[in-house]
Amino acid sequence: MFMSSNKMGLMGLTTIVTVNMMGSGIILLPSSLAETGGIALMAWGITAVGALCIAYTFSKCGMYCLEDGGMSAYAQKAHGKSSFFVASYTYYVCLVISAVAIAVTSVGYLESFIPWLKQSSVHTFVGVVAVLVITLVANMRGAKITGQISSITVWGVIVPVLGVSIIGWFWFDSKIFMEAWNPNDVSTSKAMSSGIALTLWAFLGIESAGVNSGAVENPKRNVPLACMLATIFSAITYVASTTVIQGIVPNDLLAKSDAPFGLVFAQMFNPLVGQVITAMAVVACVGSLLGWQFTNAQVSKAAADMRLFPKLFGETNRFDAPVKGMLVMLTLEIILAVMTISPTLIKQFDVLVDLAVFINMVPYILSLTALGVILRSANVGESEYKTSIFVGGIAVLYSIYGAYATGQESVFYGTLIMLLGYFFYGFIASRDAAQSTVGEE
Repeated sequence: MFMSSNKMGLMGLTTIVTVNMMGSGIILLPSSLAETGGIALMAWGITAVGALCIAYTFSKCGMYCLEDGGMSAYAQKAHGKSSFFVASYTYYVCLVISAVAIAVTSVGYLESFIPWLKQSSVHTFVGVVAVLVITLVANMRGAKITGQISSITVWGVIVPVLGVSIIGWFWFDSKIFMEAWNPNDVSTSKAMSSGIALTLWAFLGIESAGVNSGAVENPKRNVPLACMLATIFSAITYVASTTVIQGIVPNDLLAKSDAPFGLVFAQMFNPLVGQVITAMAVVACVGSLLGWQFTNAQVSKAAADMRLFPKLFGETNRFDAPVKGMLVMLTLEIILAVMTISPTLIKQFDVLVDLAVFINMVPYILSLTALGVILRSANVGESEYKTSIFVGGIAVLYSIYGAYATGQESVFYGTLIMLLGYFFYGFIASRDAAQSTVGEE
């Protein structure tokens, strides 16, 4: 008997998870990693294993905790209501930081077409703000437009990254690669630590893997499998692309480049091809920024609907877009762009990535440590419980290491941002307590 189903299969889910992760995270990484040298590529090994464990753990949480809120809902299972707020708050801050980092990446690639942008740090700042404003205005038209644009623009990063991963080996020169291996003569442990935060940045978005498992065929099998396949595919692509680039472009040129993928294609073919790839990267970054800004607006709207964020974050226009919340988000992004402005885009990008990764490890750790409670509530078998807890334990320890690897400055400022979250929650808890007292009377 023929049965039709509107649910998503394994291949469709794997594709979506891959697209969510790849976004624009890889676009500026070759230049950042080149500052340390090829030895930093060793960080991909640790990051790939950690990302696989995180993907598996989130997929399990998503399978057995179907409540709204994603990571925040998972965290609440183990740590109570305050963790729902802190997870939502820190994830919101992380996405604000990530939006600025992606805007910085966009401007780096735009400089090839608009040289004015690189005349000074002020010009760069103007470009960053312009990109943020343009994408925000587009988001004001609602989810449908955002989804249509993002589904097309993401191929602007996937095609260049996959392209250089596959055909770039024909231009690979082992001599160039070895000369770039450890130009600064740093220790292996220091090189790997410096690369952890950067490589982990490329996997952010993995938390979306276990969401909406109800729309998937055989979720118990397909959700974890899709998470693992997508993460493995992304890891192989990331490692291949960054490795081959360091064997084509001399390290000193790569470390200074604001558009590494455009540079490598120009080296492989000609400047015109490099310009085409650069244009594709600009489109990909803008599309990725559009999607992340939309996601953050929805995160804050959901928190406002639960009375955890101010009411204005939940107010929508006729396109059901939370415009006031978006404007607050834009204001915060511009303030952050001013605070992190730097003479070089690479330096600004690195600062933003380190801070974003540390902040994002807070909701990661809060939600990942709830796996045991979620599994016990679902009455899973003992074998599944033990396996999941073992993998989840590795995911948590890796997340803690990822936070540590961002460096003292990021840990310091990130911790202050997190503590502010508890300060804000004190007022929410006080409000709820007062309402509860009135209700009892």
